[in-house]
Amino acid sequence: MKTRLMMLAAFGALLAAPAAVQAQTCDAPPTARCSGAECASTTGALAELGNITDPKTGRSFFLDMPCDLKPGEEVTFILNLHGAGSIGNWQRHYFPAADYKDQRRLVIATPTAATETAMWPGGPPVRRWDGAADDAHLQNITEMVFEKVGLSNIAAFWLAGHSQGGFTSSRIVCSDFFKDKVDGWLSLSGGRIGQAPFVAAFGPPLADGSPPPPRAAMRGEMKIACDISHIFAIGEHEIESLPETSPWAEKYACGPRVRRPDVVDETPGHVWDYARSTYKVWGLAAAPGTAEIYAFPDCQDGRVVADVVRINKGHTEGLEPKVTEAILDLIQSAPGGKARQGT
Repeated sequence: MKTRLMMLAAFGALLAAPAAVQAQTCDAPPTARCSGAECASTTGALAELGNITDPKTGRSFFLDMPCDLKPGEEVTFILNLHGAGSIGNWQRHYFPAADYKDQRRLVIATPTAATETAMWPGGPPVRRWDGAADDAHLQNITEMVFEKVGLSNIAAFWLAGHSQGGFTSSRIVCSDFFKDKVDGWLSLSGGRIGQAPFVAAFGPPLADGSPPPPRAAMRGEMKIACDISHIFAIGEHEIESLPETSPWAEKYACGPRVRRPDVVDETPGHVWDYARSTYKVWGLAAAPGTAEIYAFPDCQDGRVVADVVRINKGHTEGLEPKVTEAILDLIQSAPGGKARQGT
């Protein structure tokens, strides 16, 4: 309890600093991390919902940021959204950008949805991003980060989301609040501009471990009506195929798709869906792996349009360290500054 209070005090002090954040040594404990089966416990590290409170809603969220920010130092801000049925702390492990906050100068906010609705028709209610209350919470978090870090210090702002969190990102990215602030959207198995259709039997396995019944593959085109960079990351087993072309690349007159060197990880990600790791489409136990990187070069205004296919992976295996860094490379190579240009 004492350690928890010290952590809250340390982060609270950091957030209370003016826009020109004072150089300091961080007294907070290191980022809490579980790995493997220990993450399955609801009483362990994943039970925490955050170290910061949104004063307008009383809801907690995680804010990971360098502890030694200097006045005027630029950062990349990522708002990191979990999928349906999950929580923020799971997402913080699934896409572990927080592991690189210091060396890459990242600020990552990872909240938890409050709305509970069914993921599938007739299914049980689960947490998912749905409704005005959740949208307002995400806007509050964004305003808190802008105010406390300093809007002029936000070099780039990205929305990232896994599964339904990715679809939520696509829904809000061009909303009145976000369209003039967000520089890019990272979809982590959450839909692609120029859809890569999910397989017909997509979803969690049945209680006996068998595949779910087939559904119509999702093929609808996303309507994105603002200027952003776009990175799509997917497990090989989730989709029927990855398109070789991209309407988003066409929008920015990018060159033909180029395959970059594969990313090979010898270390697994932190998490997977322990209760339902019997169906490869949904995801097996986290393991080392290889990712294929495809980029559309020479886009107008330097926009980044890229696809990442994680070979022999499904929907829920947490991202490995090297592929996480490869995605962060793509994010930080894209143009930014939309938020501060609006000041």
